Amino acid sequence: MGQAPSIIPNDRLDRTFYLVFEDFTNGAAFRETDEGLDYLTLIEDLLAGQYEDVLRVVAFNPAEGWARDASAEVAHDLEQRIGAEGLQVSDSLIDFIESYIGRSIRA
Repeated sequence: MGQAPSIIPNDRLDRTFYLVFEDFTNGAAFRETDEGLDYLTLIEDLLAGQYEDVLRVVAFNPAEGWARDASAEVAHDLEQRIGAEGLQVSDSLIDFIESYIGRSIRA
């Protein structure tokens, strides 16, 4: 007997999704997002202060069957954007960036 087909179309799952693990008052949890959160939107949302206290960013692709910690990649990209555009961001976002790049970016 074969496997039953998925009720979720595979074409919607064959892409990279991002989840932000955040520290909340009652403990850490992944923030709920919609499926439209691509990498560029994630970076923009982080820079805009949409996340309070980021601990980690996880990337995954259900169709390909992989997941990985994307925190260092995100931190490096955030550092470049902040430096290139002279952006002001929260201390907690700077803490996240510094924890993954291994050095201070504070002026």
